Amino acid sequence: MNKKILFSSLIALLYLTSCTSKKKEKEEEAGKFTVTSPVRIDTSFTKEYVSQIRSVRNIEIRAQEKGFLQDVYVDEGQFVKAGQLLFRIMPKIYEAELLKAQSEAQSAQIEFQNAKMLADKNVVSKSEQAMAQAKLDQAKAEVALAKIHLSFTEIRAPFAGTIDKLPKKIGSLIDEGDLLTTLSDNSKVFAYFNVSEPEYLEYENNVKGRGSNTVSLLLANGQNLKYKGKVEVIESEFDNETGNISFRAGFPNSEKLLRNGETGKVLMTFPVRNALIIPQKATYEIQDRKYVFVVNKENVVKSVEITIIGELPDLYLIKSGISDTDKIVLEGVQKVKDNDKIKFDYQNPKEVLSHLKLKAE
Repeated sequence: MNKKILFSSLIALLYLTSCTSKKKEKEEEAGKFTVTSPVRIDTSFTKEYVSQIRSVRNIEIRAQEKGFLQDVYVDEGQFVKAGQLLFRIMPKIYEAELLKAQSEAQSAQIEFQNAKMLADKNVVSKSEQAMAQAKLDQAKAEVALAKIHLSFTEIRAPFAGTIDKLPKKIGSLIDEGDLLTTLSDNSKVFAYFNVSEPEYLEYENNVKGRGSNTVSLLLANGQNLKYKGKVEVIESEFDNETGNISFRAGFPNSEKLLRNGETGKVLMTFPVRNALIIPQKATYEIQDRKYVFVVNKENVVKSVEITIIGELPDLYLIKSGISDTDKIVLEGVQKVKDNDKIKFDYQNPKEVLSHLKLKAE
């Protein structure tokens, strides 16, 4: 009986020892962290800039004469050709003024001819002929001016484009300077966006290395415009209030997809040589600042703030805070605390990168 009890106790003791050992192994395993190091590579990253889209030409069509709007030959959203008649302001008054000016010019012409004939016969002085000539020139100028005023009653498209809203309807009393519509040439569009001073310097320093100033345009629906654009103009001065400078990129728009006033995001790629990169999941954030846990020689973790200059899928490009010789916590960032002494398994950075999205050159 005692032997049976002894044997049972031994079995129970062995079982408890085994369970305790397995539990300890699991705890030790659970207490281990995966650690890696930053790595340097040649790569590039793309940055988004909110942009305003403008037509290559966008102008206001305004009346140059007073009168009633007699005819409207176009509709809103209509495409018109250069020189096409858009509006007519009642021309009767200006037609009458032209007839009056032409009549006065004919009278001045007769007076000049008579004065010239008499001057040739020395009946009148040459000065009277000169005065008749001046009167004729003035009358001709009045005719030319009347023709201009009459021409202003017909408003034509200065270039091919698309008509916007028509705020005035037929019969409206039009005053000089009243807005009749807006005309947009959307054959090409400009995307204006602001770049910070450091990014501007980065762009200028790398433009030769990039070999191209090509950019892309991300539309409001999340799709990329199928045509690439180019940075064409950089303004001459920085804005003192924002510290930014304005860039202008041109995009072809043969399909007229883009319209004046749209918004989008210009995607500009920056090449980076010998960039220091780490996985995004190795970081954590506090009040818009990013940190990593660095493991020192005593296996104690220290929280270190990092500065990021760019972003790739799953990766951050690091400007400062850590070096490629540091060891950083990769897995278990949410579980570790500052000044914790940890056990870890070191994972080669290249092996880590092989499981992440990366654009390297």
